[in-house]
Amino acid sequence: MCEKNYRIKEMYPTLQGEGYYTGRTVVLLRFQECNLSCSFCDTDFAGTDGPGGGVFSSPVELAEAVAEKWPGKTGIPAVLCTGGEPLLQLDEPLVEAFHSLGFQVLLETNGTFPVPGGVDWVCVSPKSDRCLLREGDELKIVWPSEAVDPDTWAETLFGHFWLQPKYDESYEYNLRLCIDRCLEDPRWRLSLQTHRYIGMP
Repeated sequence: MCEKNYRIKEMYPTLQGEGYYTGRTVVLLRFQECNLSCSFCDTDFAGTDGPGGGVFSSPVELAEAVAEKWPGKTGIPAVLCTGGEPLLQLDEPLVEAFHSLGFQVLLETNGTFPVPGGVDWVCVSPKSDRCLLREGDELKIVWPSEAVDPDTWAETLFGHFWLQPKYDESYEYNLRLCIDRCLEDPRWRLSLQTHRYIGMP
């Protein structure tokens, strides 16, 4: 039986720019494809032509390619699986391959697919009412959004709740909205895309 191929847009070492692990060194692994078409999406996930991108024929091959990108010899290595929508491709054999090389597996998902077993950290960033996941390690809402209302998520089973201002021509206004909302309801915390401020990819 043929093993599945993993189609990767890009992979590179960087500092996590958002949410709970802001500032942590990770290998960012961006999977090709998404099942949603968000008008505000600022990410190029089409094709396999980015840095480190390509088609990988087995979990071990992809995990070893990620391990080669890990920049240091200290700390616990981590891979951030993002997209697009990584759960179109991420599966338990790949998670196990990462674990066999000592990597923690961090996931950012739009929440429309089940999470495979073994993922170490789950960040759900809902983009529509199609989101199925109502629990995880952190919830990150890009706001304001016509499709996602923070009030409908405030009582869900997440460890951390983040509002992140939508990055568009109204960014300053969006930022103010998020700040005010966090002050009004302190269960929410402000997530900033710090990589934009420090010039990281």
